[in-house]
Amino acid sequence: MTEHKPTADAAVLPQPAYDRDRLLAWLAQHDVPQVTHDHPAVFRVDEGLELKAAMPGAHTKNLFLKDKKGRLWLISARQDTVIDLKRAPKTIGSDKLSFGNEALLYETLGVRGGSVTALGLINDPDQRVTFVLDKALWDADVVNFHPLTNTATTALAQADFALLAIMRWLLMAQCLPKSLSWASSTTARRLLTSSSATTARGLPPWLLPDSA
Repeated sequence: MTEHKPTADAAVLPQPAYDRDRLLAWLAQHDVPQVTHDHPAVFRVDEGLELKAAMPGAHTKNLFLKDKKGRLWLISARQDTVIDLKRAPKTIGSDKLSFGNEALLYETLGVRGGSVTALGLINDPDQRVTFVLDKALWDADVVNFHPLTNTATTALAQADFALLAIMRWLLMAQCLPKSLSWASSTTARRLLTSSSATTARGLPPWLLPDSA
């Protein structure tokens, strides 16, 4: 497989705060267990099926989208979930959706095309991107995402991924101080496991049904 070549616009943007190594270091620092497998570059959901079969857990598709009003969205779903972009706006409350360009993807999530991942939200401390999660992925025991590059896959237990997802939703809803981004100290984790956050754990505000 050939390496992905960034567009000219994406190539001149500032480097993101987190790449694969810094992301994995952050997970280790915050006691989030993970298993990362290296593999040849995978650009599409239907590629690398043999590789995925050898990795337990749910594998994902991740759509970086922009609506007609300029709002940015990231939909993360299990790879076999059908997502109808014509129906999705009614489900998630967006305007008409289309795919975001690569320069915007790199600017907000710090990844190139083919490497879109929910873990890229660590590079979006200003919460410019609204995160939407598929219910089938939410229910999976283990979830697999690219660690900001499509030459590896990182497996996370559902409880640990759910904690990260809930943190994002509470930040978007301004239920946590904006200073407590994904890349903040363990204070955010302590807040999320407190009784005030427990109610939100079972009721994520943006959760796609089994198909959308």
